[in-house]
Amino acid sequence: MNDLFSVKDQVVVITGAGGALAGATARHLASQGAITILLGRGLEKLEAVAASIRAATPEARTLPLSADVLDRAALESVRARVLSEYGRIDALINGAGGNMPGATISPEKTFFDLDPAAFREVLDLNLTGTVLPTMVFAEPMSEAGRGAIVNFSSVSAMRALTRVIGYSAAKSGVENFTRWLAVDLAKKTSGGIRVNAVMPGFFLGDQNRALLTNPDGSLTARGQTIITQTPFGRFGEAAELSGAIQYLLSPASAFVTGTVLAVDGGFTAFSGV
Repeated sequence: MNDLFSVKDQVVVITGAGGALAGATARHLASQGAITILLGRGLEKLEAVAASIRAATPEARTLPLSADVLDRAALESVRARVLSEYGRIDALINGAGGNMPGATISPEKTFFDLDPAAFREVLDLNLTGTVLPTMVFAEPMSEAGRGAIVNFSSVSAMRALTRVIGYSAAKSGVENFTRWLAVDLAKKTSGGIRVNAVMPGFFLGDQNRALLTNPDGSLTARGQTIITQTPFGRFGEAAELSGAIQYLLSPASAFVTGTVLAVDGGFTAFSGV
């Protein structure tokens, strides 16, 4: 058996695991033999993901635990539970994030209508909500001298998308943090810890469905613009992100760190012409 892409028996902490993309990633990694620790604020959603994992993979080892990514004490409590139960943490996926209306500029508004408080909240959720879990869960990796971290960026970090000013700024920060930490940890662990990010394109989920599609399933004007700018001509399926993340967690990416891997159907490659 070729173990190049194996994640079997890895203890993987996944924040935002109740969401569409991180949840699909958790289900896939569990099917590949990883031990998945599901983190999020809503325990009910996490338990639903855990139930779907066990239904698909009865032998799967998965543990749903409620914690806010901005609550260090709660994260440290989760870390203690994981270390007590499994003895180590091999990988961290920072999948928590999101947006809010006050940090966006809708067509009828201007930049000067931006709500600074909402802007700060979106920065906190996406950027601090990546930094803080990394501080907590990467510490055991640092002590062990090995591990892998995968952060969630967005195509809005690379291209100036209309409306999403707060989310774009936060994800740009996540990319910079990814590169900074990759260098820092590579030097301090002799390459034992790798830090990378995935850059999802447009995937339909609960947060953006109403923005991109109408109740009858047809595309909104914004949804149509996105599809026109995506060479694949469609939105991504949540499961299509899983292979990229497995690669970044596996020995196959042993010499890969500080990179941002686009999974976007060609969106960031296309000039629009």
